[in-house]
Amino acid sequence: MIAIDLNCDCGESYGAFQVGDDEGVLPFVSSANVACGGHAGDPMVMRRTVRRCRELGVAVGAHPSYPDLHGFGRRVLPLTPAEIEDWVLAQIGALAAIARAEGVELSHVKPHGALYNVAARDSAIAAAIARAVAAFSREVALVGLAGSALIAAGSEAGLPVLAEAFADRAYEADGRLRDRRHADALIVDPAACLAQTISIARDGVVIAVDGTPVPLQADTICLHGDTPGAAARAATLRQGLAAAGITVRAPRR
Repeated sequence: MIAIDLNCDCGESYGAFQVGDDEGVLPFVSSANVACGGHAGDPMVMRRTVRRCRELGVAVGAHPSYPDLHGFGRRVLPLTPAEIEDWVLAQIGALAAIARAEGVELSHVKPHGALYNVAARDSAIAAAIARAVAAFSREVALVGLAGSALIAAGSEAGLPVLAEAFADRAYEADGRLRDRRHADALIVDPAACLAQTISIARDGVVIAVDGTPVPLQADTICLHGDTPGAAARAATLRQGLAAAGITVRAPRR
């Protein structure tokens, strides 16, 4: 039997600003990456999101970022590795306190946006994030782009690691995610998302934008919740994976 974790980024609203369709997406995933104040999320949103995850039986993880509310965490900020380590630890701690109040323990940490992308290639930043996670708990898994410096840093730090792929992002022939500046960087067609997810989960291959088959071994596959139509894509993925004989479940701890 083939099994895969399906995760989504969520809890990305802030104050009066509503971002994403958490209610539409969360029922179809097995893990959730909850924003914890760096790029989005406030205490009320965090608590509401964790509570909903608990009700649905969805594993809860922290989704820390550069401290960049104005840029939604998609800008690279000039922070040292030591500063990044402390920012990440503080964000994990904020969500962990709220989660514990709701009877939930964090299962994983996945950096967001620009921090995720920088950590995929910069070993010093990747190591800083791994140190922050290890300082919080060596039982918590570190999620990073499959084959990236972040996965290597997590393993070196003695953390459980989860290699991640994407249902709704296009890939380059070298295995990198296609830059969001390109119009075809996001895959919005539900059938195309499903085909890519099945290919990754069952065959260990993703087809790059130029048609090149790229080997890709993943433990978890992400669907973004802030893209219009995310709920329909999430439903298609869950139903289509079941039809293909692929079980969706959170990684066993």
